[in-house]
Amino acid sequence: MNATRSSPALLAPGVGLGLGGLLGAWGLLSPWVLLTALPLFPLFRWPLALGLALVLLRGTLWPAPEPPYGLRLEGTFAVQGGFTPWEGHRLWVRHYPPLEDGLYRLRGYLGPPEGRRNPGGLDQRAWLLAQGVKGVFHVKQAEPLAPLPDPRAPFRERLLQGLSPLGREVMEGLTLGDKRGLEEGYALFQKAGLAHLLAVSGLHVGFLVGSMVLLLWPLGRWRYLLALLVLPLYLWLAGPSPSLVRASLMAGLSLLGLFLGLGAAGVLQALGLALFLQLLHRPETLLSLGFQLSHLAVLGIALILSPLPRPPGAWGYFLESLLAAVAAQAFLAPLLLHRFGFLPLLSPLANLLALPLVALLVPLGFLKLLLGGVLAPLVEPLVQALLALAGLASQGPLLRWGEVSPTGFALYYLGLLPLLLVLHRVWPWRRALVLASLPLLVGLLAAWPKPLDLWALDVGQGDALLARMGGAEVLVDGGRPEQGEKLVRALRALGVEALEVMVATHPDADHYGGLLKVAEEVPLGLALLSPAFPRDHPLVRTLEARGVPLLIPGAGTRLWVGRGRLEVLWPSHLSGNDDQDGLVLLLDFGGPKALLLADVPQGVEERLDPPRVVVLKVSHHGSRTGTAEALLQRVAPRIALIGVGSNPFGHPHPEVRERLLTRGVRVYRTDQQGAVRVLFGYSW
Repeated sequence: MNATRSSPALLAPGVGLGLGGLLGAWGLLSPWVLLTALPLFPLFRWPLALGLALVLLRGTLWPAPEPPYGLRLEGTFAVQGGFTPWEGHRLWVRHYPPLEDGLYRLRGYLGPPEGRRNPGGLDQRAWLLAQGVKGVFHVKQAEPLAPLPDPRAPFRERLLQGLSPLGREVMEGLTLGDKRGLEEGYALFQKAGLAHLLAVSGLHVGFLVGSMVLLLWPLGRWRYLLALLVLPLYLWLAGPSPSLVRASLMAGLSLLGLFLGLGAAGVLQALGLALFLQLLHRPETLLSLGFQLSHLAVLGIALILSPLPRPPGAWGYFLESLLAAVAAQAFLAPLLLHRFGFLPLLSPLANLLALPLVALLVPLGFLKLLLGGVLAPLVEPLVQALLALAGLASQGPLLRWGEVSPTGFALYYLGLLPLLLVLHRVWPWRRALVLASLPLLVGLLAAWPKPLDLWALDVGQGDALLARMGGAEVLVDGGRPEQGEKLVRALRALGVEALEVMVATHPDADHYGGLLKVAEEVPLGLALLSPAFPRDHPLVRTLEARGVPLLIPGAGTRLWVGRGRLEVLWPSHLSGNDDQDGLVLLLDFGGPKALLLADVPQGVEERLDPPRVVVLKVSHHGSRTGTAEALLQRVAPRIALIGVGSNPFGHPHPEVRERLLTRGVRVYRTDQQGAVRVLFGYSW
């Protein structure tokens, strides 16, 4: 397709309106983004200005309300989907375990949402703000009163009738976008690159609307109106997720145009209008991952497929379907790597093979909402076939990556832009390849220097420290067992593909527990374990089962790791006490040093002879039994790290805090700051 044919679609009023809405919503979060509207105004003119102005006004004049933080609440509340309304506010209910939908007598207090606590972790503030929520109801006491009536329950029951347990979970996700029952199954779909099938979106709406249009063919143009009326019903049944709202708006615009004899809306035009309407309703929706993935996938398909000719026949259908999956993944790749840490390389092929199954299961699932178990014999084999495909595809290769910086996102899409201009015949191949290679070269150069830093990761009441020593990494402790998944996500987000050394300082659960998950998920070069670990300890058995070399070090053990060095200062002998026999480590980052005291008491500190250090990991989460004044005088740290969470022990003890503050040491606590990074420099 030549430039004169593609330009009108790219510069359509709906595209300008959507782009203006996007810049307006983004500008509410980062005002400097508004400057990018200036060079775009000559291309889109009034639609861009209108979209920008309306979304800015909406977000400025009617922002999401902020509740009075610190206020204590007690009363009767209706909890639905983890949220409850209160005096014009929508609050997220924080309680362990999460409360089922129902009417409760609740007592607690209001607090602000938290930011991200760890690399790769959930940004609670952004997640809630995307749903128009700025308050967290911290529930201290909950008394159930009555279940809430759910008018959708009969439909859900009919959907599940006659299916196997796993089949029910898959059909709930596939038909209604409900993934709450899926645990291992959802991870399987993620590794296969098929997780989007369990989030109701354009694919599901397309199959549903397409099936209705074909079935109602004899009704002529009225079939479009009847299909249009089904969309609100589907939104009610599945819930108004951002991806389903986007798909419904786009489908609704096309169906309305066909009914009125105006023809279907162009993909870019409909996408721009849907983008504008969603952001006008709630500008904060921009922060939703589902919103971002949904719009980027459709944009990639529209921009890459529209200028390409389609071969005729079955081969053309096959090729177009494969290219659509590749196009969507091309636009989603950095976001998927940033949020999940991996990208399934077989995803386009897996999606191509899953397409016929989903094309049958989506309309059958919708019919099953009405007909119940009658369709189960037909649905169950198709679900099992989809599960088998997901299981097979999940064994494929994964591209792993750490978190992508804003600069990384910018470089990726700048590198993609020249290739798009070639496809639309705006630029010649030679110029595009040269310009596309520049962001790639800059990205490679930026990744060349390796960080020398120490991370104190937030694992609640426990320790987990990651030392990156110029191309090789050392993990010291891992918090409790329930922190393992969080710890692995943090390692992936920081780009850790393998650990040179993993250290378990002593066999307390708040130090070794999370390492069990790390040992299962992350390749390990060597494991250092305190001599206090018995041979039949679960961590020892896990490491031996995976063939990881074990070393039980003593005082004087030295290891060169990357551009730095790890030295064990203690124990020199065994006492039989786990805390006293913990490993005390000195990490040398090629000059700056860090002393990690595990949980050793002051009696051990008196026997150490460490050099001066920049960073001190205080003993025993700030217990008064450690981090004595004499040690602080010898090592003269500038920074103190305390791994601590909510606890009944009074950690960190006021006496320890006072000692540190008196000596002018900057104190960083994971319960207050979340994960803490101390950067020493870079290794070239």
